[in-house]
Amino acid sequence: MAGYDQPIIIKKVKKAAHGHHGGAWKIAYADFVTAMMAFFLLLWLISMTTPEQKEGLADYFAPANVSLSTSGSGGMMGGTALDTSGAKMAGSAIEGMRDVTIAPEAQSHGAPSSDNGGRDGVQGDEAALDGKANAELKAENEREFHSAAASIRQAWQELPDITNVQDNLLLEIDEEGLNIQIVDQSGRPMFPEGSKYPTEEARQAIAALGPILQKLSNQITISGHTAAGGTYSNPRYSAWELSSDRANVVRALLGEFGLSDDRINAVTGKSTADPFFPNDPYQAANERIKITVLNEPPPVPSNMGF
Repeated sequence: MAGYDQPIIIKKVKKAAHGHHGGAWKIAYADFVTAMMAFFLLLWLISMTTPEQKEGLADYFAPANVSLSTSGSGGMMGGTALDTSGAKMAGSAIEGMRDVTIAPEAQSHGAPSSDNGGRDGVQGDEAALDGKANAELKAENEREFHSAAASIRQAWQELPDITNVQDNLLLEIDEEGLNIQIVDQSGRPMFPEGSKYPTEEARQAIAALGPILQKLSNQITISGHTAAGGTYSNPRYSAWELSSDRANVVRALLGEFGLSDDRINAVTGKSTADPFFPNDPYQAANERIKITVLNEPPPVPSNMGF
């Protein structure tokens, strides 16, 4: 047996698994942590955002056919003054217009209601037609105003030099028409104190309006407003003169950039008479310029010829 070779035995040892089969879980965990970080960052940003800024973001992403505001409380000052009208006073957006028809009682019975030869029936028909025409006109105006407001926002966003004063620029659609307001904020005035000339940022924002407003057929009013408490070295130059001068400078600036004079319906200075914040006439936002594209066209002179 001395020459007999014993077989060689090879023992293969398997290592016990430790519960993890690769690094895929690390990627999933990293995605989860990133998502949670983004979520908490979003919560923090929301908590730091003012109601006015939320309204501005909502308006920016809203479709062009959606009303920009529902009242004076949706704007920059969140109901106290700015964009849904901008934060001015309580207001309301243009309501949906419906065709209105009036059926005179006399006509519904097949005969006039009085011995006036059917004049009441004719007047009723005219009233119905006028109501329908007015409703259609306002609906058309509303569509044009939303389109113009979207164009204005885009034009302002394409001006990098006015980024710091974007919150000073307010847009609102109400029963009066399309309101464009250039408002002072504490530390960010749009007009130097006591000056009728706007800052460079305000000048660029106003200039961008000219070509857009010229495309609309409606008449335009411009009004200047000041905050209470201003002091004037010249006793003959008060808030009335300053607000009027500012409005007129804005008119000239719009004309320089494309708005024709025949589109201007009125240029007025209102001093402190129409504050943005009626309960706080000293607040900086009361110092502003208001440009309104009127909802109704100017009245057509009656034809006196017979």
